[in-house]
Amino acid sequence: MTSVRSARRSVLRVGLGVAAVALLAACSGPGASNTTGSGSPDTGSASSGSGPLKVAVVTHGSAGDAFWNVVKNGATDAGKALGVTVDYNSDGDPAAQSKLIDNAVSQKVGGLVVSMANPDALKTSIDAAVKAGIPVITINSGGDKSASFGALAHVGQEEGIAGEQAGKKLKEAGKTKLLCVIHEAGNIGLNQRCDGAKTGFGGSVTNLQVDINNPTDIEARIKGALQTDASIDAVLALNPQVAVNAASAVKGASSKAAVATFDLNGDVVASIKAGDVLFAVDQQQYEQGYLPVVMLKLYKDNANTVGGGQPVLTGPGFVDKSNVDKVEEYAKRGTR
Repeated sequence: MTSVRSARRSVLRVGLGVAAVALLAACSGPGASNTTGSGSPDTGSASSGSGPLKVAVVTHGSAGDAFWNVVKNGATDAGKALGVTVDYNSDGDPAAQSKLIDNAVSQKVGGLVVSMANPDALKTSIDAAVKAGIPVITINSGGDKSASFGALAHVGQEEGIAGEQAGKKLKEAGKTKLLCVIHEAGNIGLNQRCDGAKTGFGGSVTNLQVDINNPTDIEARIKGALQTDASIDAVLALNPQVAVNAASAVKGASSKAAVATFDLNGDVVASIKAGDVLFAVDQQQYEQGYLPVVMLKLYKDNANTVGGGQPVLTGPGFVDKSNVDKVEEYAKRGTR
């Protein structure tokens, strides 16, 4: 716990420093653009030292996904504040995501932000970006491969630590048997969450594999697991949509199992307020969109780097009944 607290203090100092520099850079930083509002200043050599900065953000999120919309909002807002052109694209298929990265490299963007749910599948494309002299910052997942791939920094949460803290909270709530629901095959971060939860929980933990693209089946599988083993008294979802399905499954199975989840959206906020979800692990994904744009701007204008070789952590935070009303205000505007 001491090391975790120390890490959080270090991350807090880094986060406050980045935020302060962001405000300074937006007003008077070296090479700051006068363009405001659209985040799309006019043409110029994006990858050269002169001209406006263009940043490509390429994530593994699905179009319209509430979580990734908040990431996109963060990146877009940072672009508007700093006069940086932000081009956001996403695809959940690793091969398709690689092509998006390759396209950004061919366009000679000035910076690249990439989430790495499947790092090995993206390595060749990221290597090409680094060899082309394009600074890369990784976000959200794949942090353990970030430095070895040549990225300047990683912005996100340590999934194992977050899972461990979630497991501890469920243990403190008196739960003894946990079902951890993995909704996306091949996403290493999800397995890290469940592994961490097992460490923190200390009791019996079983993983259940489901398909995020089939909500009806998700609910049916969770309901079936609860009916098969009535001693399961906690369900940990790793996605807000799955959390809603899990809460419905608990009711359908006439189970008293508590539901907790990773990540936040309006439905999860409402479920916490209603008592259907105990808590949400909040990795503050708005920061995962916002901070990398700031960091790339500082790197271009002033050769600054952030993190000192360590990840810049945005979580875990926790949202429960004690703070949900305040967070709801920001969730409604698309920043939490």
